[in-house]
Amino acid sequence: MDIAGAGVVVTGAGHGIGAAMARRLAAEGARVVVNDLDADAAGAVAAEVGGTAAPGDAASETGVAVLVERATAALGEIDVFVANAGIDRGRGLDASEADWALSLEVNVMAHVRAARLLVPGWVERGRGRFVVTASAAGLLTMLGSPTYSVTKHGAVAFAEWLSATYGHRGVVVQAICPQGVDTRMLHEAGPAQEVLGRETVLTPEDVAAALVDGLRDDTRFLVLPHPEVGDYYALRATQPDRWLGGMRKLQRRLDEYDAGTRDTTAHDATTKENH
Repeated sequence: MDIAGAGVVVTGAGHGIGAAMARRLAAEGARVVVNDLDADAAGAVAAEVGGTAAPGDAASETGVAVLVERATAALGEIDVFVANAGIDRGRGLDASEADWALSLEVNVMAHVRAARLLVPGWVERGRGRFVVTASAAGLLTMLGSPTYSVTKHGAVAFAEWLSATYGHRGVVVQAICPQGVDTRMLHEAGPAQEVLGRETVLTPEDVAAALVDGLRDDTRFLVLPHPEVGDYYALRATQPDRWLGGMRKLQRRLDEYDAGTRDTTAHDATTKENH
């Protein structure tokens, strides 16, 4: 596609990957609507890129409708919708009902609700593009977070269904699936950072560059900023037992690291108390 002049909406664009996407798309000549729950952040990024701020909830039925309405008013037509907003809430089986419900709302239903409003018009026009930031967790898994893993798998599944159903009618659907990215979410990942290493961590700008490359290739469904994710995905599909064995080894390392951290903390507390 020709990015220059395209009307693009990016959700969750006040910080991190979304902000980098908005900046890069604007630099490529796109007219960008910046959405984020953080109104100040959305306004700041929009002002920086010469775009339009549309702060608000991009997940709820009402919020998505308002966003699409405001973006259409600003752009005339929405050519590309980048469903980037996502959350990581809850850990292990202790993840609460509220964590699960909110994860499903933001990581899956936000995409469904946006597509309901956009796809019919795109089919009528014969063109339109829906991009989901699904994370490598949507192709693989994310140790420690069942809510994130399950809902990101759901995001990929919905994007795949959308492409299969409407791809022949001019609607291009893509899923961008980065692995480690230097964002607030990674910084809050806890021991996983130390155990899994940071050698493959990309910047948000790297992911934005991968998005732009993907937008220029209508035949690509998966956009992989970390190319090695494609190899992991193939292994998972063709050798699931081997794949799960490797994941269990990683989980064991996480467990051992966590236990060691607790022992060190307890020792430090005891030492402090004794002195």
